[in-house]
Amino acid sequence: MSPRLLFWIPAVLRLLLTFGGAGLIGLFFGPVAGLAVGLLAMTVAIVVQLNYLYLLAGWLDDPGKVRLPDGWGAWTDIFSRLYRLRRDDERNRTELTEWLARFRQAMSLLPDGVVIMDDVLFMEWCNPAAERHLGLRDDRDKGMRVTNLIRNPDFIDYIILGRYDQPLTLSLRERKLIVQIIPFENRRQILVTHDATETERIEMMRRDFIANASHELRTPLTVINGFLEIASGQPNLDAVTRASHLKLMTEQGRRMQNLVEDMLTLTRLESIDYPLRLERVDMANLLDQILHEARALSGGKHTITLVNDAPDINGSADELRSAFGNLASNAVRYTPEGGALTLAWQMGRGGPQFSVQDTGIGIRAEHLSRLTERFYRVDKSRSRETQGTGLGLAIVKHVLLRHDAILAIDSQPEQGSTFIVRFPMTALAEAMAA
Repeated sequence: MSPRLLFWIPAVLRLLLTFGGAGLIGLFFGPVAGLAVGLLAMTVAIVVQLNYLYLLAGWLDDPGKVRLPDGWGAWTDIFSRLYRLRRDDERNRTELTEWLARFRQAMSLLPDGVVIMDDVLFMEWCNPAAERHLGLRDDRDKGMRVTNLIRNPDFIDYIILGRYDQPLTLSLRERKLIVQIIPFENRRQILVTHDATETERIEMMRRDFIANASHELRTPLTVINGFLEIASGQPNLDAVTRASHLKLMTEQGRRMQNLVEDMLTLTRLESIDYPLRLERVDMANLLDQILHEARALSGGKHTITLVNDAPDINGSADELRSAFGNLASNAVRYTPEGGALTLAWQMGRGGPQFSVQDTGIGIRAEHLSRLTERFYRVDKSRSRETQGTGLGLAIVKHVLLRHDAILAIDSQPEQGSTFIVRFPMTALAEAMAA
């Protein structure tokens, strides 16, 4: 039997009982009494139905605050069904709210920007990455047209042409952004932004490194190949000329060897396959080696002194010897004959520190921030004279990063420079042991 038919059976039965009762009263007490009872029963039934309709209308106006009555008769089933529908609706709304919160939380953690727009580019929502990339604000710009918020000619052209299958590379707010619009549903579009600034910077560094390395290797190779061609074309060179050529080729070959070794050292320092292995570094022995190498490079042309007033530290002895040696050799190379150098290992306010102070040519302030860049040279002609590879301070920077140390530089042109390597207090061997 149909559920709807079952729903109406009780109401029909109650109606029949009402009129049947009125007929019995009319049979025993007269037709007027029966009619009066029937009318009274109908009036009561109508009032009850109107009351339930009033209660239903009030509940429909505000289902959250007004409670459904238990009902009577057929209204019991009606109110029960409405309550179940309301309960299911609340459960669905709660689940949707939870999913929306999860979606927004996930979108907020994305490194890429996401802007949800309607079909006419009015912004509905954006995540924090999009706010950083495009200068938007979700609370302020919601409901605004995106083309009014992002005033960039290339972006406007991208919107007008509508070629969304290809991303757009955009320079905006000092960032390099890759932007693409993705249509979804019938009346929604997603604007996705990816910050390629760091990738572009790394790519530029890679190109510069290759160009600089090629340039550094080309000069010695040109010299060596030139002398080899002369030797091949003129087998009867006199002994003096041959010795001079061999000396120059040896120097250029050593220069290439040093450059290749420095590049391999940098590669090793940057590789995750070579983690830092801490050991107790005998600083007295290490500093004696640095002093001996500096004096050998100087050849007696400078006064070099050593101060050692700090305890041992934990670190990589080989890496620290490379870093300290680079700083000392640079001081020797850029200090004129008769100058003075001081190598010092002392305790500073924040921890132990190694410093190299010279009376050399000094460095102008605009160059200081770029000294640790690969192949960066303050004076290229002088760098060739001193046989530097241009990678020494880059090696120093990476060694210090691995040891949680920092490099500070104080320099005045024609007065000298001081390079200070500051280690944290936790680098002390006694601190690590404790």
